[in-house]
Amino acid sequence: MAWLDELPLGALVLACLLLGLAPFTPEPHVWEKLKMLADGSLGRPIDIFDLLLHGAPWVVLLLKLVRMRRAGQ
Repeated sequence: MAWLDELPLGALVLACLLLGLAPFTPEPHVWEKLKMLADGSLGRPIDIFDLLLHGAPWVVLLLKLVRMRRAGQ
């Protein structure tokens, strides 16, 4: 997990804002795919790929923040 410690926090936040929320209109893909997941309509392979692609920066950012918090304790 050393690679995660070396990633700059600013770059992760930027990736979340740009890739994680793109396209911005009519609604972010990640939000649309999470709603589809919640209502059970996320079944097409392209939708699953979209969720993974647009959700990945958020997962990496969350992992980094958790590791930063644990390192501070």
